Amino acid sequence: MADGRDSAACTAAAAAVVVGLLGVQDVGSMTAGGLQVSGGEELQVNGRCSEDSPQSGRNSRDHSRERVQVAGNLRTTGIMKDGSRQKQKKTVSFSTMPNNRKINSTAACISFMMEGCEMKKVRSNSRMYNRFFLLDPDMRFLRWEPSKKDSEKAKLEIKSICEVRVGKKTPVLRSNGLSDQFPEECAFSIIFGENYESLDLVASTADIVNTWVMGLRYLVSYGKHTPDVPGANQISLRTLWVSSLFEIADIHREGHIPLSRAIQLIKGLNPGMKTSTIELKFKEVQKVSDKFGSHVTCDVFVEAYCDLCTRPEVFFLLVQFSSNKEFLDLKDLMIFMEVEQGMEDVGEDNSLEIINKYEPSKEGREKGYLTIDGFTCYLLSSDCHIFDPHHKQVCQDMTRPLSHYYINSAHNACQLEEHYWGTSDISGYIHALRMGCRSIELVVWDGPDNEPLIYLGFSVVSQVSFRSVISVIDKYAFEASEYPLILCLVVHCSVRQQRLMAQCLKKVLGEKLYKDPPCQDENYLPSPEQLKGKLLIKGKKLPPDNSDSEGDVTDEDEGMEIARRLGHDGREHLNGSGHRKLRLCKELSDLVNLCQSAKFKDFETSRRSQKYWQVCSFNEVTASRFANEYPEEFVKYNKRFISRVYPSSMRIDASNMNPQDFWKCGCQIVAMNYQTPGLMMDLNTGWFRQNGNCGFVLRPSIMREEVSYFSANAKDSLPGVSAQLLHIKIISGQNLPKPKGSGAKGDVVEPYVYVEIHGIPADCSEHRTKTVTQNGDNPIFDESFEFHINLPELAILRFVVLDDDFIGDEFIAQYTIPFECLQTGFRHVPLQSLTGEFLQNTTLFVHIAITNRRGGGKAHKRGLSVRKGKKVREYTSTRTTGIKAIDEVFRTSIQSLREATDLRENVQNALVSFKELCGLTPAANMKQCILTLSAWLQNSDSPLTVTLNLGSQYPALEAQGSVPELLKKVLTSYEAFIQASRTLIETSDAVYSKIIQVQKAGMSFHEDLHRIGAKEGLKGRKLQKAMESFAWNITVLKGQADLLRHAKNEAMDHVRQIHHAGQSSGIGRTSSHSPSLDIFRPRAALEPIPETDTGGSNGS
Repeated sequence: MADGRDSAACTAAAAAVVVGLLGVQDVGSMTAGGLQVSGGEELQVNGRCSEDSPQSGRNSRDHSRERVQVAGNLRTTGIMKDGSRQKQKKTVSFSTMPNNRKINSTAACISFMMEGCEMKKVRSNSRMYNRFFLLDPDMRFLRWEPSKKDSEKAKLEIKSICEVRVGKKTPVLRSNGLSDQFPEECAFSIIFGENYESLDLVASTADIVNTWVMGLRYLVSYGKHTPDVPGANQISLRTLWVSSLFEIADIHREGHIPLSRAIQLIKGLNPGMKTSTIELKFKEVQKVSDKFGSHVTCDVFVEAYCDLCTRPEVFFLLVQFSSNKEFLDLKDLMIFMEVEQGMEDVGEDNSLEIINKYEPSKEGREKGYLTIDGFTCYLLSSDCHIFDPHHKQVCQDMTRPLSHYYINSAHNACQLEEHYWGTSDISGYIHALRMGCRSIELVVWDGPDNEPLIYLGFSVVSQVSFRSVISVIDKYAFEASEYPLILCLVVHCSVRQQRLMAQCLKKVLGEKLYKDPPCQDENYLPSPEQLKGKLLIKGKKLPPDNSDSEGDVTDEDEGMEIARRLGHDGREHLNGSGHRKLRLCKELSDLVNLCQSAKFKDFETSRRSQKYWQVCSFNEVTASRFANEYPEEFVKYNKRFISRVYPSSMRIDASNMNPQDFWKCGCQIVAMNYQTPGLMMDLNTGWFRQNGNCGFVLRPSIMREEVSYFSANAKDSLPGVSAQLLHIKIISGQNLPKPKGSGAKGDVVEPYVYVEIHGIPADCSEHRTKTVTQNGDNPIFDESFEFHINLPELAILRFVVLDDDFIGDEFIAQYTIPFECLQTGFRHVPLQSLTGEFLQNTTLFVHIAITNRRGGGKAHKRGLSVRKGKKVREYTSTRTTGIKAIDEVFRTSIQSLREATDLRENVQNALVSFKELCGLTPAANMKQCILTLSAWLQNSDSPLTVTLNLGSQYPALEAQGSVPELLKKVLTSYEAFIQASRTLIETSDAVYSKIIQVQKAGMSFHEDLHRIGAKEGLKGRKLQKAMESFAWNITVLKGQADLLRHAKNEAMDHVRQIHHAGQSSGIGRTSSHSPSLDIFRPRAALEPIPETDTGGSNGS
């Protein structure tokens, strides 16, 4: 996707700016300055922050200078923006920080902590007390006041801190009495002492939490280690690189450059940043340093650059994963990519490739370091795009029958405006075809001079010739997709001009036309793969016994609606049934083969007599009625036949219907007005991106399998489909533009974000963030939401950014993506305008986690496990059909289904308990759990030793020495998880076989189900109910078997992660015998492990 942030483009703008400013002819001469990256690529840094008030910045800077000078005595610089000048405080506006301060360096964090702030201290009895917390000037103790304790007791020694957790990660904060009183992002916990006690705190904003967590982690890291990073009197890698850029721009070596040149240079490094923002920052820095004028010195340039181009949320993320708080080394980057980005088998080579691709400084690339600028560029690149690149190519099975796919369809593609009386033009067809459209409607009328015309409006000037449209289709039909294109003919021509149409189609399209008659022995249409490069004609066809050159056919409902709308009601041609008759020539009829238009009567008639090559069209009103009144029947009908849904004639404004209303019923072709932007068109465009934008998307298996149960109006979980939990954190926005045409608030933007899920009724939901009233073009949201997805294969996620205005909220941007295309981890979302164009450099920064995901089949989308809210184990059961022989077969599966559920749930519950005790979210993976446990032990001063025995296929955690209570619980929980995983891995195959055997035995009744039911005396509604129960049972058996198989694969992946983490963390202990799958032996099933009670107390 062309979002403009790939590494190749990452510095082209910067280099161009420098070259343009200086008139340098040899770009290679700038290599020494740091612009040139290995491989010939150039790097552009895309970090940015906000406009601010010079006056407020000066006050804040003056107030805190003394504090920061103390922080300057740290042994290492962290990421001090400029390692050589730590005595200056960096401040710009920050949406919710006190004093409008922006914290984006470790020095600023330490300074803020020394000044102190009020937070709530949470006790184990769930009571909260306001306390003032601050860091001692010598940075050895954290203190709080007032307190009943002696001042010497109301403190915590920094070196005793084992871990700092963000969010509700301890039993106290997770307790039922507190969990709803404050948001997740406003809580954090300090784990300290040999017994791993917790100090649980709640701040007023997420920004304050980030500041304390960042500063404490920095102090803990340097209290334990002496990393090999630049000292306090050394210059950081970042400063060296930024200074080198200044030197390139200072061609006369005068020690200063014009302000205009400095502004353009920063804009080149940060496209999208406002000139006014950069100019204001330079004035602020010049004022503080008493260096006024129209020229900028090197130190002022470095200062301004670091202030403007350090995104605090990215800096916080770097500090979280950096072992030295200055940059990410190879190991840090590997852990980030594996733990957060969900990548597997990451090695040092992968990390080095990323560093060479995105790190701007030459020294950083040589040493294998990724600084804040390189990290920011990496996060903005396509490597960290929210859209899974696997789906940018055709990635689905294209060998299924045509009726098993959703087909991208255009209605009235000739229209260029949002109403029927607008102009028509062939460019509408070009646009639709380039968008991946695979079904196009052609409404053809008699034209002058024997030239058939295509139009919908009333204006003569808006008509286009049939021949020109077919020529355009011939040219662009397969430009965006090689799969078949369906031409839906709505014919209102005389027989004479119909013959001209047929001749034109054959002459222009030639061999591209599909001419083979349907095979009578088949039951389903050919596949898209078989029909590659072919154009299919959908239209009316004369009966097989018609031997004349023309004959009468009944027009479709759509044809009548269009005729009535344009004043051609054709009453003189109505037959006795009230249907409009159409005289059709045999030449045109013979071109219709696989998509013969047919009149729909009812579902039972279609089941008995409709041919698989016949296509029925439904007005959206009729289709909506079927979807609401006969949802199961509509889904069953669409398994074999193609249905086309077109907009109601009442939509004279060319508005669009909601395609999800019909996709959930399996309707393949939902005709959309491409010329009308908005939510509905966003859903359609986003949905068809998921298969290489080829115009075909394979429907969920539960909606296409011959025997399966699915209701379009399902309001709960589906049989055999594992529900997913989608965790979304909206972190920030970048370069949000002012809504077009809006001038009520000048240049001020006050954005908020709606996060929407569209899918089956049970999944439809939305959440919104708070409105950010300061720094609106680069807002910090920092809000988390959770969505329960029952049918992931049919769910669509949509981000909508709006401007909060008292007159009426205005649209800023949006992005729509299928759930199946989401990449987990920290991702940037490229935003689109109302009409669908990508807005350059405009993004949302988000974190995505998906838990309890099964069946995706992709390694990087790890199937994480969590249960939410339910305390009583629920077992999926079969239903009674009322047919004794069949019910007896299904009854034999009861025990196997319970065993399958127990095996899966035991592992899930043990894993959730282990993650909670490790202080991690349900979205964490097993490798992250082991690494966290390893970090505890390394930060502890106790003589306790815990090792991971990697000599066994199922590694055991072994402790030597006095074990604290919390660690005992962790070890016990880990052992329970390992035992549950082992039982699942070793016994699941036998249970799976039993379930599949029952399913096969049940399917043996399928062919004679009607006859067997009638023999048992079932008829009418009772017989239909028996068939539904039969389909339900088959769906349950197949689904539970699939879930068990995926659970086994997931458990084996957990074991592999444990081995990898044990080796990389240093707590693993190997033996002479390497583990082998041959040691697997059947074991008895474990007793059910109860689900974790989140309100419990586990001793943190």
